[in-house]
Amino acid sequence: MKLHGYFRSAAAYRVRIALNLKRLSAEHLPHHLRKGEQTAPDYLAINPQGLVPALEDDTGAALTQSLAIIEWLDETHPDPPLLPSDPLRRAKVRAFALAVACDIHPVQNLRVLARLRQLGLPEDKVTEWAAWANREGLAACEILVAGEPGPFCFGAAPTLADLCLVPQLANARRFGVDVSAYPRLLTAEAAAAKMKAFADAAPDRQPDAE
Repeated sequence: MKLHGYFRSAAAYRVRIALNLKRLSAEHLPHHLRKGEQTAPDYLAINPQGLVPALEDDTGAALTQSLAIIEWLDETHPDPPLLPSDPLRRAKVRAFALAVACDIHPVQNLRVLARLRQLGLPEDKVTEWAAWANREGLAACEILVAGEPGPFCFGAAPTLADLCLVPQLANARRFGVDVSAYPRLLTAEAAAAKMKAFADAAPDRQPDAE
């Protein structure tokens, strides 16, 4: 398999964690987002959105969107499972993951922040926007798992929710958010930090880390 990504991409970070948990190897092909390498014609042929990650399987078939990639990995390599078997629990895990991947992450990602700069917002306002998006979203996520057993978001083992949470907390810190306001989320993050699969997926451990 080949994973197209970028060391600091939260979405690619999620997929790296999933691959590690499944004990799957993939050739990592970096695309420097700040240099616009994701808009090169050869990469757009793989992912017309010009986003990372994209995963090519052993047949050359390309998959895009981190959650779709992770669910495909979970279906084709079910051990360990990243979604509960109970339908209600599965829905709760998916809802948490989507809250991060669809409602927090997109509005503070590189493309949106670049557009805000194009529209004339000063850098402090751009950073303020990104911090606001993280604070608002993480506050809701804290409530979503407040009554859930730990130490992970939804129990004793990591799920899709944790794969989304850990990279998002890293983003929040980059934008200066005081994450101590989310103790339940930090409990899940601390449990993840003890696992090699999460540690090895961290941005600063990637070959293209700056």
